[in-house]
Order: sequence, then structure tokens, then C-alpha cells
Amino acid sequence: MAIREVRELGDEILTKRSKEVKEMTPRVKELIDDMIDTMYEANGVGLAAVQVGVLKRIVVMDVTGEDLVVMINPKIVETSGEQTGQEGCLSVPGKAGQVTRPNYAKVLYLDRDMKPAELEGTELLARCICHECDHLDGKMYVDLVEGDLVDVHYDEEEEEE
Repeated sequence: MAIREVRELGDEILTKRSKEVKEMTPRVKELIDDMIDTMYEANGVGLAAVQVGVLKRIVVMDVTGEDLVVMINPKIVETSGEQTGQEGCLSVPGKAGQVTRPNYAKVLYLDRDMKPAELEGTELLARCICHECDHLDGKMYVDLVEGDLVDVHYDEEEEEE
């Protein structure tokens, strides 16, 4: 397993649509493991494969720090409600902005064993599902920001947690 370079805003690959994963291979397993390591190393709550330069429809998420989810070929099938809040992205380091997203999202996907699964979430989990699935279609949150991006600074204690 390895930490991969996170591509940043301006990198053309982030604007491309990712391709479906047809089968689980050793390379896909390695990619997923690397994505998990990369997300945790960067203190993120979600990461799409495109963010590490691979155009595959794979997302890893952990919004609680205790509940890792690996989604292959995720498809949002239902949303409702609305929430507006500050959102950031590992591909836009040091910045955040106000974004309105659904307050509820339901997603169908394949798990690491390529078995069908579903996940429902509200609040931060719904925001993360929508944010990461947008990445798979070449969309970034900066296009949805209401107002300006703001600088985000973390103090030393927050970074170490």
C-alpha cells in the first residue's frame, strides 16, 4: 500500500468522466488500498479514484473515522431535503466554500467483493456521497460554491488528531 499524489484543481484529469469498473483485479484492489491510505494520510473524509489520477468509478469514504465505505460504480438513486454548509476538498487544499447539497442521499454501488450494496445517509454523509460522486463525473464543488472560496487554517492540535 502506498500514499498517492492527490491531483489538484487545474489538473485536467479532474474534469473527465470516470469509467465503470468491470471486474475486481489485483490492480483495482491495490488502488483501493492506496486510496484508503491516501485519504487517511490527508485527513480527508472521502476520496475518488480520479483524485489520484485514475479514471475509475471508485470512491472511499469515512465520515466518522470508524466506518470505512468502499463504493465501486456508485449511483445516487434518491435525494431529498437541502443543507447548506462549508465544504472542502483534498484537491483544493487550504480552501472551503458554502455549498448547498441534498440533506439525504441514497446510493447503490458494488462493494469490494463486487456485491451489490446500498447506503443511505443524511447531513455530512449525504454531502460526502454527493461530493465524491460528482468527482466521478468530472465535477468539482468549486463550481457550486455560493460566494467566494475562503482560506481554511487548521491549528496544530486539529492536524494531529
